[in-house]
Amino acid sequence: MTTGIESKDVLKVAKLAKLQLTEEEVKRLVDELSQIVGYVDQLSSVDTTNVAPLDHVLDVTDALRDDIVISSLPRESALSNAPKEDGETFLVPPVLG
Repeated sequence: MTTGIESKDVLKVAKLAKLQLTEEEVKRLVDELSQIVGYVDQLSSVDTTNVAPLDHVLDVTDALRDDIVISSLPRESALSNAPKEDGETFLVPPVLG
């Protein structure tokens, strides 16, 4: 079974990753990547006709709490310790000039 992984493919990825590989490393990576692609290619032979698509392998339920509206801190209390405020908002120095 040929996977289509060649030395030029390994060298291209190595160049993109800014890696310097020896000839032995290139040969080893071609063999290893070919094996990996071969294993993954075996999945195409599995009959998945009666298998429902999954978004997660485990039966996970949403662990978030419900949104509950509660009263918030009064504006006067929030602004009481502000170094600068205008009665409605905090006044801060500009950050983008």
